[in-house]
Amino acid sequence: MKVAIAGGTGLTGRHVGEVLGAAGHEVVVLARGRGVDLLTGAGLDAALEGVEVTVDVSNVTSMKREVAVGFFERAGRNLMAAAGRAGVRHHVALSIVGIDRVRTGYYQGKLRQEEIVRGGGVPWSVLRATQFHEFAGQLLERLPGPVAFVPRMRVQPIAVREVAEALVALAVGEPQGMAGDLAGPRVESLVDMARRVVAAGRARRRPVLPLWVPGPMGSGGLLPTGPGPRGVQTFDEWLAEGGAEGPGRDQGRGRALRSR
Repeated sequence: MKVAIAGGTGLTGRHVGEVLGAAGHEVVVLARGRGVDLLTGAGLDAALEGVEVTVDVSNVTSMKREVAVGFFERAGRNLMAAAGRAGVRHHVALSIVGIDRVRTGYYQGKLRQEEIVRGGGVPWSVLRATQFHEFAGQLLERLPGPVAFVPRMRVQPIAVREVAEALVALAVGEPQGMAGDLAGPRVESLVDMARRVVAAGRARRRPVLPLWVPGPMGSGGLLPTGPGPRGVQTFDEWLAEGGAEGPGRDQGRGRALRSR
């Protein structure tokens, strides 16, 4: 099967491509470096020729609402329109658990992406997943100063590889609409995760102090609320295997998902 990956050069996209390739599928990467611009639509029609399934793991790093909504609006509309013209039979998009409860900033952009997928005219599946194991380290990288103030919140982190495997399982099957929420094996404190990343020497050594955040984000709003598939690799296992040394490492390879 010929499968196109939007955002295929990113952390998640690279894993999705590896899983698809290992299963014998033909992979097309949709990225600027491959001559495709999701924001303008340039190169999309040519790249999607003969493609049966599209997987969207494209991303924007800004937490600002207007930037995130603008990106997912333009990229989503261009991708869905091109997929329709190409006769794509199944579109799969990666989203985030809890964005309908934590409706701020970046999450508004992901909600807009889901709306576009639902109304795009191509049979679809959306997989909402929790934060990746990399989340705490990425947050520390963005925090300046001698002290890192990390939001006091609970997350249920999952290995990127396990997310990629779940996306591929959806992609090769029939469209499901909203799939069950995918989460890691256990709930963690984001503050404790950040402290463990620092203690392991994977981030700049400095004190990590909790920062109270109001509303749903601080009260478990990003945790799954119902049954669904759960990953196997814990945050501590990922950290011990060197997962925080940088993006793109192959952690969680070959691990099965288990359902709660």
